[in-house]
Amino acid sequence: MSHKKDDMSTEAVGLGRRRFLNTAALTGLTLGVAACNDKPETAPAASGTSAAAPAAHANSSTHLKPGELDTYYGIWSGGHTGDMRILGLPSGREIHRIPCFVPDALVGWGVTNESKAIMGTKPDGHLRYTVADTHHTHASYKDGNYDGRYAWINDKINSRIARVRLDYFVCDKITELPNVQGFHGIFPDKADPVDPAINYTTRVFCGAEFAIPLPNNGGDIDKPEKYRSMFTCVDAESMEVRWQVLIDGNCDLTATSYDGKLAATNQYNIENGVHYEDMMSSERDACLFFNIARIEEAVKAGKFTTVGTSKVPVVDGTRESNKDPKTALTAYVSVPKNPHGVNASPDAKYFICAGKLSPTATVIELSKVLDWFDGKLAELDKAIVAEVEIGLGPLHTAFDGRGNAYTTLFLDSQVVKWNVDAAIKFHAGDKAAKYVVDRLDVHYQPGHINASQSETRAADGKYLAVGCKFSKDRFLPVGPLHPENEQLIDISGEKMVLLADHPVRGEPHDFIIFKRDLLKPKQVYDLDEFPLATKDPKESGVTRNGKKVTVRITSQAPAFSLREFTVKKGDEVTLILTNLDKIEDLTHGFAIPKYNVNFIVNPLETKSVTFMADQPGIFWCYCTHFCHALHLEMRTRMIVEA
Repeated sequence: MSHKKDDMSTEAVGLGRRRFLNTAALTGLTLGVAACNDKPETAPAASGTSAAAPAAHANSSTHLKPGELDTYYGIWSGGHTGDMRILGLPSGREIHRIPCFVPDALVGWGVTNESKAIMGTKPDGHLRYTVADTHHTHASYKDGNYDGRYAWINDKINSRIARVRLDYFVCDKITELPNVQGFHGIFPDKADPVDPAINYTTRVFCGAEFAIPLPNNGGDIDKPEKYRSMFTCVDAESMEVRWQVLIDGNCDLTATSYDGKLAATNQYNIENGVHYEDMMSSERDACLFFNIARIEEAVKAGKFTTVGTSKVPVVDGTRESNKDPKTALTAYVSVPKNPHGVNASPDAKYFICAGKLSPTATVIELSKVLDWFDGKLAELDKAIVAEVEIGLGPLHTAFDGRGNAYTTLFLDSQVVKWNVDAAIKFHAGDKAAKYVVDRLDVHYQPGHINASQSETRAADGKYLAVGCKFSKDRFLPVGPLHPENEQLIDISGEKMVLLADHPVRGEPHDFIIFKRDLLKPKQVYDLDEFPLATKDPKESGVTRNGKKVTVRITSQAPAFSLREFTVKKGDEVTLILTNLDKIEDLTHGFAIPKYNVNFIVNPLETKSVTFMADQPGIFWCYCTHFCHALHLEMRTRMIVEA
C-alpha cells in the first residue's frame, strides 16, 4: 500500500512502517501475529517514540511512606477469579478482593446462606455456577462524576451482572441476563433522559458478544443467519432486567453519554460470522447507538415481544426496522474494522472507537447522532468528525481532561497520546494539524487502559494505568504461567513517564480510577441491617423443630457466647453467628472441622450456614481470623450425638 508523506500528521512518525496492509483481514492478522513474535526482548525505540523514560515529574513517586494513604481508589476486574479487586494508587497496592461470582474461602463466600442466596443455587442447594470470567467494571454516577454508591461487574461466561455496594465493599446482588451469551461490555448511564431532573445512574447497559438462536432451545442450530445478539438494560436499584434490544451483529464494549440520551456499543462482527475467519471479511464494522428514551417509550407503549420463557420486553433494533431516523430506536455508524472499544470523552462531545484491525481511531460527534435521530442530519456517517491513523492494533482509549486521548496499541506495544481537536482538524483537511503528541513503549501487548477520573466530567490527567497481556522478562520466572503486567504512567506533563510495573494474576481486564474523597466506606456494620442478628449474648442457644436445629451464637473477643452446643446425627443445622464487637478491624472467623465450614463476620455483621450433622463426635469450632491476644483460645465445641 502506497504511503504519501502528507497522508497524516507529521508527528505520527513511524506509522509508514507500521501501517496495516489493509487487504485481506486474515493476512493482516497473520502479519500482526508475526510482528508480536518477532519483537526483540528489549524493544528498540521506534522513530518518534519515548523509549527511555525521562526523569519522573515532580510529586509522581509511587512510593508511600509508612502510614501514608493513596490518593486514588482503583476498581479492577479479577478475570477468571470471578471477583473485583480494589487497589490503591499511585502505590499499586492491592487492598481488597470482593468475591462476586465464584466461591471465596477467605470470607466464606459460597459457604454462607446469605452469599448463596446472592450467587444462586440449584434445587439441591448447591451453587449453580462455580466459574466466572469478569471483564468490565464501572461505578455509578451523579452530576457526571462517580458518587460512591455502587459498582458493577460482568461475568462473561454465564451472562451475569453483579452489583457491589461501595459503602461496605460487598456484592449484594447478582442477576443472570436472559437470551444472551458472551455478556461483555457494561456501562451505567450518567443521567436519566426521561426525567432531566434525575442526574444520577438509574440503569446499567450490557452487551452480548455471541449471537445465538432465539430461543436457544436446540432449534436453528444449522442456520447461523438466524442467530441474534441482544443489548440489555438492567435497573440500577432493583437489578431486574428492564428491556432488551434485538440487533444485527454483536456487541463488544459499551459507552453512555453524559446527558443520558445515548448508549452505544462497538461491533466487530457485523458479518455475524460463526468462525473467526468469517468475522473479518468486511472492511468496516459499526458503532451502534441506542436512543434510550425512544426505547423506553416503545416498551411503555407495549411495542415489544418476548423470547422463549423470558418475560423481558424485547424491542426491534435491527437495521431493516430502523431506517426512518424520526422513529428509529437504533443507529448504526460505520467504523473500521473489528473495533475493540468505545469510550466517552470528558467534554461530553464524542465517542471514540479504536480500529484493532485498522490503524485508526474514529471520533463520533454525539450531537450529530442526535441530529440524525431528529431528522436534521441526512447521512449518519456525517457524525464521524475524525478518522485518523494512530498505530497498529488500537484497542482502548482513556482521557486526561485536557483534550487528549490515550489509546493502547496492541501490536506496537505502545500507548499513543493524541489530541482530539487536532485530529478533527486534520480529518477536515488541515494536514498541518499535529494530532499525535507522544508515544510510550509498554511491556508488552497492552489491552485495557484507564486514567484517573477518565470517563467523568472531573478527568484530572494525573495517572494512567495500562494492562499488558504479556510480562515476558519483567519479573522473576515462576514456571510456564506468567503473571500479567500492569503499568502506571504519569500523564501530568506533555510527555508520558512510566512509573511502575506490577505483576498481577491473570486475567484482569478493565478498571476505573477515582479520587479517594468520592468514597466514604463504613468501618462497622449496622446491626439492624441483619434480620437474623442476635443482639444480646443472652439470646444465644439451640432451638429444635423436629430435625431442623437452629444454633444462635455471638462473638466478642476473645470468646464465643456458647462454650459448647449439642445436636444429633441427622439434624439439619443452621448456625447463625453475630459479631458483637463494635471496634474497627475486629473481624472473627468460624470454622467447623470435617464439615467444610469456614466464614468470617465483620464488626456487627451476621452470617449463617446450614449443614447436615452427619458425623458424630466432638468438633472444635474455632476463630480463624486473628482478633485478640487470646485468639488461639477462642473456640467452642459442637457435640454431635450418635
